[in-house]
Amino acid sequence: MRIAIGGFQHETNSFAPSRATYQDFLTATGWPALTRGDALFDTVGSEMVPIAGFIREALKRRAALIPLLWTVTEPSGPVTADAFERISAQMINDLIAQGPVDAVFLDLHGAMVTESFPDGEGELLRRIRAVIGPAALLVGCLDLHANVTRLMVEQSDFLTAFRTYPHVDMLETGARTAARLLETRGWGGKALRASPYLIPITAQCSFAEPTAGLFRLLEQIEAETGADLSYCPGFPLSDSPETGPTILAYAKTQADADAAADRLFQALLDAEGAYAEAGLWSIADALDHTARQMQQGGQSGPIILADTQDNPGGGGSGDTTGLLREILARKLPGVTVGLFYDPAAVLTATTAGVGAVISVDLGGRGTPGDQPLPVTGKVLALGAGTFPGTGPMWEGGTLNLGPMALIEVEGTRIALGSARQQPSTQAIFTHLGITPQDCPVLVLKSSVHFRAAFQPIASEILVVVAPGLVTANPADLPYQYLRAGVRRAPRAG
Repeated sequence: MRIAIGGFQHETNSFAPSRATYQDFLTATGWPALTRGDALFDTVGSEMVPIAGFIREALKRRAALIPLLWTVTEPSGPVTADAFERISAQMINDLIAQGPVDAVFLDLHGAMVTESFPDGEGELLRRIRAVIGPAALLVGCLDLHANVTRLMVEQSDFLTAFRTYPHVDMLETGARTAARLLETRGWGGKALRASPYLIPITAQCSFAEPTAGLFRLLEQIEAETGADLSYCPGFPLSDSPETGPTILAYAKTQADADAAADRLFQALLDAEGAYAEAGLWSIADALDHTARQMQQGGQSGPIILADTQDNPGGGGSGDTTGLLREILARKLPGVTVGLFYDPAAVLTATTAGVGAVISVDLGGRGTPGDQPLPVTGKVLALGAGTFPGTGPMWEGGTLNLGPMALIEVEGTRIALGSARQQPSTQAIFTHLGITPQDCPVLVLKSSVHFRAAFQPIASEILVVVAPGLVTANPADLPYQYLRAGVRRAPRAG
């Protein structure tokens, strides 16, 4: 088979004020910059991303792979019309130049909103289908947070999503897609089911119930029926008509696909009450609890405070000061914060050098209503910001976060970066000489991905609601386009 491969990913927080520009896709941060043609194999093929898994599995099966374009940028507000049109055109022109193909594989996210299209992936798939015609197969991978739409399913032959959050099965998902494509050559039936309620991001972790149980049932149904199932809890921060959790099923017949989808969908409906148990902490309650625990002593590892609403992985600015202000005001000892996005503060620290005392107005610029926090601190360490990743999500990958610095302010250590990136690998700290295991308290600007690397060393994890753009409760969001009748938060049983 001649299979064209590519990818275009963005997770859109419609309520963030920023935009994803074309230049953003050209800039490497956690992942490689926009890559076209044969360079794709070397640049992306070694990363922990679905297309790398697809490449490896497809080559094992002696498929002929034709590289198009692959790109991603950090979550933010909508993708600009300019960026979407330029990147889509590059991908489609490259596809046309290659002549007829048997199939196209796309590495997608599934929650892209652009300035022109509420369903970016659906529009991209529609354009690809118009080029390749009805006979060629069109398949793809999706993020677990995909808001799967009817257009996406109609235009493609097969889509499958991650089954873990934190996402530690990206390579596996790509490989599964290649196997399905090369073994089955299409399905007789496909079924999509949309949930009547939204699920907070913090409740979607596959390490915990009820998400863990739903994925166990998914695998059971697959084993019993031979169907292929995806459960996407969705990305509630995308404001679009089809935002929300979905069940997607493929099987030999339409009746089989409907039966498999309905069985898992009923379990999702039954799980609503469990999803309503949020388990969130206010700043005051979290710091009170942390102080008590530290006074008692005997911790087996760090107490982790997840600053969920300033998670760059959900479109957060990565520089909010609300939680840090209160930590400094209380003089809570033993705290390490990261990753705090402030290129200007990093430049000041780099210019001054290790050992210098600097005064900076820290953060507070990316989220409306926030204010910079004036601090004076000592520069403890500097880093280039390019280093190999570690842990389940990053092993084998490289992070490019620009210059970094570690400063200490009144006993609190703050890891500063020049790029927005949530700490989903301990390497963000070890790069600056910090051993996370030895930190009494870690404040991580992340919602769930941190758990892959940090949950094994934590004595306790508190998910804290401090001001930020990644709203923890979807019911608090001012949706404009969400379809009528959808409950904006799960209803208690």
